[in-house]
Amino acid sequence: MKIDTTYYERCISTLEKAHGLLLKANPENIDYDLYPSASIKEFEIILEQSGKLLRKVLKPYFHSSKEVDKLYFKDVFRQAVLRSIITDETCERWLQYRNNRNSTTHDYGVNFAEETLVLIPQFINDATELAVAIKQQNDAIEG
Repeated sequence: MKIDTTYYERCISTLEKAHGLLLKANPENIDYDLYPSASIKEFEIILEQSGKLLRKVLKPYFHSSKEVDKLYFKDVFRQAVLRSIITDETCERWLQYRNNRNSTTHDYGVNFAEETLVLIPQFINDATELAVAIKQQNDAIEG
């Protein structure tokens, strides 16, 4: 089964755009208030979608789909490391993103700016690399 990453990649592009506009925005302008909200929304969607897509990638490696569905977020990423889908360093960053999300949920102010905003450039890179890894898994299954 081919895993579609179209929506995931669109979310990554949206986050790149929102982050870029935030960096350029004047803090006195109303736009400056919009871009952090858009950024955190896309950050959360990408985080959620990353886990869902990786579950789909992992299903062929397990005896049943139900086994994969029972995995916690951190275990999904650890299993991806075991299957050489992502690196151990990348896995640790994904777990850090998840922890950061849990600590900044519904906080679009100072904590977001200080904690999450600094993670976004690497997060975008990691999400883009994950999309590539998923496509490679698609090719391996089809081939």
